[in-house]
Amino acid sequence: MKKLSERQDRILKYIGDFLDEHGYPPTVRDIQYACTISSTSVVDYNLRILEREGHIRRFPDISRGIEVLDGRMLRRNTTRVPLLGEIAAGLPIPVLASEDFNPADPMDVLDITTSMLKGEQNVYALRVRGVSMIDALIDDGDVVLVKPSREAHNGDMVVAWLKKDKEATLKRFFLEGSKVRLQPANSQMAPIFADAADVEVQGKVVAVLRNFA
Repeated sequence: MKKLSERQDRILKYIGDFLDEHGYPPTVRDIQYACTISSTSVVDYNLRILEREGHIRRFPDISRGIEVLDGRMLRRNTTRVPLLGEIAAGLPIPVLASEDFNPADPMDVLDITTSMLKGEQNVYALRVRGVSMIDALIDDGDVVLVKPSREAHNGDMVVAWLKKDKEATLKRFFLEGSKVRLQPANSQMAPIFADAADVEVQGKVVAVLRNFA
């Protein structure tokens, strides 16, 4: 192996430290900002060198697809989770109902540390659009991991389908008599009120993957 540059040493150490702390690899953007690199293309250039020299292995078909070849394995104790689409954290947006999503044909596939799933089965992922859940530390571009569910308790963070409008949104669920309050976690945004019969819970959030881009 050739001697690595100072930058490449820093990138390799950061990837290893990130894996040890989180149980899954960083994104290229994570590396760019953590290592103070000017662009993602420079990160990619150095990752190619690290792979060529046998320090890492990359999986281009998997988000966060980096394995450090010193025992810290991408695939160790991980579960593949399909990324099925986007969900509004703001005003509801028209999306397919969850039964129309095809897990066999996802937008992407994420390798998720099994411990993050808390024993849940058939979990899927949705990318968040909007900032209505920002006070719950869910920002635009983050990914939520969702377990399919038709039921929710007050305070649960849910994927809610508004039948009449054929729109979906990510909010906290509160049943109040014959109405449902879909509460944002953003003091600048008002809740959505709807007839309980018009709201279909499609899933409950079990974890969040932050996007630091």
